[in-house]
Amino acid sequence: MKKERRAFIKKIGLASLASALGAEIVFGNNMPKGYVPVLLEEQESLKSLGKDPALKVLNDKPWNVETPIHLLDDKITPAEKMFIRNNGLLPEKIDVSNWTLTIKGESVEKEKSYTLLELKSKFKSYTYQLTLECGGNGRSEFYPPAEGNQWGQGAVSCATWTGIRLKDLLEDVGIKNDAVYVGYHGSDTHLSGDPSKESISRGIPISKARQDETLLAFQMNGKDIPLAHGHPLRLVAGGYPASVSGKWLKAISIRNKVHDGSKMESPSYRVPIEPVEPGERTSDDNMQIIESMPVKSLITFPKSGAEFSLGKNLAIKGHAWAGEKEVTKVAYSIDFGTTWQNCQLDAPVNRFAWQHFKANIKFPKKGYYEVWAMATDDQGRSQPMIVPGWNPKGYLNNACHRIAVKVI
Repeated sequence: MKKERRAFIKKIGLASLASALGAEIVFGNNMPKGYVPVLLEEQESLKSLGKDPALKVLNDKPWNVETPIHLLDDKITPAEKMFIRNNGLLPEKIDVSNWTLTIKGESVEKEKSYTLLELKSKFKSYTYQLTLECGGNGRSEFYPPAEGNQWGQGAVSCATWTGIRLKDLLEDVGIKNDAVYVGYHGSDTHLSGDPSKESISRGIPISKARQDETLLAFQMNGKDIPLAHGHPLRLVAGGYPASVSGKWLKAISIRNKVHDGSKMESPSYRVPIEPVEPGERTSDDNMQIIESMPVKSLITFPKSGAEFSLGKNLAIKGHAWAGEKEVTKVAYSIDFGTTWQNCQLDAPVNRFAWQHFKANIKFPKKGYYEVWAMATDDQGRSQPMIVPGWNPKGYLNNACHRIAVKVI
């Protein structure tokens, strides 16, 4: 269908292309025959992935797609608005009827495999809302620029996930007392095409694997997980960077040491233990694996740049989360952080779900304003007002989110 659609676009005339783009194609007569404008190419690619065409494509090999913040306003993130962070190429053939999950590693009593039907029928299913955020969300705000996709703040979501508890599966398999880590193995293809290489094979400590909310999920928002998000089976471990929630799950390794799969090595998903000078690297001994994500918030309504009349209150709303912790307060400022007013904050639906906040703001006079949001977790840690300490890979930027407002 995608190829047929692209072939159709290649055949339509310049006027029709301009109409599809919503603007005249300046120098359109110079386009090569059959050329598809970049914007249309991206829109078609997003549609093929089941995504809102307003999402931003950072990379297509592998797919890295960001959600504009105002599109994250839903309390539960719909599939079409969910960011994509992949490391390899999407699996081309998914045979659900023959799909198996193998549990292996030094710390299992005996290697064992399960079909999808066995997983669904043998174990009780659970449903949780779980926040997943890319460790590099907000990377574009670091200076000097850090390595990696230059994410804004839209690489985060909170969907409803249904599956079995990983801890129930581990109990059924039988694991040894020396188990310290769980690593995952997916069926995505390495960018090189080499079947012996894994695009990504990260993991979590055994204590995280045994939490009630750590799932082997087969549904997202009440439906089969979309291909781009790990169909037919994925690990979901909320509160940690989303890179530990492996997609297209084919095997799990129970390790007697920290998992050493692809993207577990330094500096991938690691930050300095001791601060480093911006732009400088540091030794592997000074790098630690990212576990719980930091406290953070986003104003999802209104869209930055909103205009409204003096005398009317501005109703803002958004979400806040704090990795494995709970958010206890969200405050806003309209005077560049000089004073703060508390927002109304909802309790989480369950652990690791983001929390919703709202406030009504009255402005003193006409002009340009910025609304800043600051969340605080149950350990008393608040978001910094500026980008936090620089690190080589640009991880864990949890600076206060800001939107621009014009009062007219």
